[in-house]
Amino acid sequence: MGDILANLIRFIFLLALQVALFNHINLFGYVNAYPYMLFILLYPISGNKNLLLLLSFILGLVLDLFSNSGGVHAVACLTVAYIRPQLFKFSFGISYEYNTIKIMSKMTSERITLLVSAITIHHLVLFILEYFRFSLILDIFLQSVLTSILTIMVSLLMFYIFKPIKKRWESKYFRCSLFLEH
Repeated sequence: MGDILANLIRFIFLLALQVALFNHINLFGYVNAYPYMLFILLYPISGNKNLLLLLSFILGLVLDLFSNSGGVHAVACLTVAYIRPQLFKFSFGISYEYNTIKIMSKMTSERITLLVSAITIHHLVLFILEYFRFSLILDIFLQSVLTSILTIMVSLLMFYIFKPIKKRWESKYFRCSLFLEH
């Protein structure tokens, strides 16, 4: 029950943060951070895969409704959720097979690899569908790279900001955290 509540809180928090704050920050006129996709990466490894796909679609669709973006966020979220097991295998190797991964523990090269690869794929799919012209391939690439860099920095910052909350609020009998380890 605690994992369900933690995932629900994480889902609502990241979506609200994206809609209320990050959608209104435009660096250089067109670079936004999209940390809402952390929900997909922080979803429990042993969790229901079909539920992850459904929640990822809903996450992207709600963001599309608020952003008036025509479904590109939904497709990008579904893509990352669908290839998530391959990203984990690529990043963690044999540790993924034994479900011994805890994403919110200290940042290692494997966790950074997962974060960078998932965010880059998400942004490439997002901007390819948004621009949808081969003649704009350089614009797609530039915006994907700049937005990925900003999203990675914001995501790492969020990891470090919310890590102390877990230590403060978690006890033997009570768990209350936005980013519980899985």
